Amino acid sequence: MKERFRLYLDLIRWNRPAGWLLLLWPSLYALWIAAGHFPGWHLVAVFTLGTILMRSAGCCVNDVADREFDRHVKRTAQRPVTTGAVSVREALVLGAVLALLAFVLVLTTNAAAIAWSFAALAIAIAYPYAKRFVSMPQAVLGIAFSFGIPMAFAAVQGEVPLLAWVLLLGNLFWVLAYDTEYAMVDRDDDLRIGIKTSAITLGRADVPVIMACYGAAISVWALSLVGRISLALILATAVAAAAQALWHYTLIRNRSREGCFRAFRVNHWFGFTLFAGTVAGYALNG
Repeated sequence: MKERFRLYLDLIRWNRPAGWLLLLWPSLYALWIAAGHFPGWHLVAVFTLGTILMRSAGCCVNDVADREFDRHVKRTAQRPVTTGAVSVREALVLGAVLALLAFVLVLTTNAAAIAWSFAALAIAIAYPYAKRFVSMPQAVLGIAFSFGIPMAFAAVQGEVPLLAWVLLLGNLFWVLAYDTEYAMVDRDDDLRIGIKTSAITLGRADVPVIMACYGAAISVWALSLVGRISLALILATAVAAAAQALWHYTLIRNRSREGCFRAFRVNHWFGFTLFAGTVAGYALNG
């Protein structure tokens, strides 16, 4: 039993929290923006726990969908479903249980958030299969990983205004940046087995596009908060985020596996920076 539990923890990447942190920070800063202040511990807890549960459920679905591809990729060959240590049925049951627990949390919010949760689930399930048909599946992931933003607005305001979609667009640029870095790690393997990724589609334009996406993500966040929080704090946060993006450039410019993987793994600090700037801004508003 203990060994099965360890395998399940491996399946949901429990020892790699960077994945759910990438999802968490945009959802949380969207809560603050939607509320115009601290949104309350109930919503913070719902979105934090819900993010962890849905990311874990997504890992289960992703590993089932990619099990035939993963065995040919150095980084993923030892995943539990790929090796057969965890069966497809086990992985899908675990994913369904985790998604159901996340839905129970959503039920404590309101009708609008509940309705939008079905769209979020559909996109999350569709993503693992996008790489078979879409030349830049990272864009699909960007929507999936950004959907906590409209859900946050729905949970706070009972509707999803234009601002939420603008923020989703900005976050989509960030996802494109960090997931292209991630795809660069596996580019050689993906080319060999025929997987479609942004790293392959962009070719030698990968690094310039990544940097442009970081710039777009920062710009959209900053412009969305003008008039809502201190301009000085917006600029300070944007500079801090831009400094991290420039650091990432030094990691990925040579396109080494190690550098690209490190850039991906530390990306959650970029999201945290935007979250911290948002929280500080509304706190200063009183």
